[in-house]
Amino acid sequence: MIFVDTSAWYAFADPSDSHHELAVLCGEEGDQSFLTTDFIVDETLTLLKARGLTHRAVSMGEAFFGGNLTRIHYLTVEDILDAWRVFRDYSDKDWSFTDATSKVVIEKLGIRQAFAFDEHFLQFGSVEIVPAG
Repeated sequence: MIFVDTSAWYAFADPSDSHHELAVLCGEEGDQSFLTTDFIVDETLTLLKARGLTHRAVSMGEAFFGGNLTRIHYLTVEDILDAWRVFRDYSDKDWSFTDATSKVVIEKLGIRQAFAFDEHFLQFGSVEIVPAG
């Protein structure tokens, strides 16, 4: 299972993103089982719309909720409280609260790889970032 971050979804959806081609190649492999969270879905759709890509946000939403793009993990109250502790305890890091929720889910589910272009995932120390380089 590969955890997919907002940075990868955004690159996949926005052809002007510098990582777009790589994100599309990785996303088309099809033999990987992708997992993302409801917080990542929220962040991705909001970012696309905020950058004026409303039609792409709607297309991504259809893909997310259509069930063919990825499996969505819905955070529990316990997950959110654990994320709060991570956010609080790692205040020396420049992690968003969504980053903290990702760290919690990755560790809770024993995920070893993350599809991300966000340097914060390197700081987690518990996942290999794919694609490498």
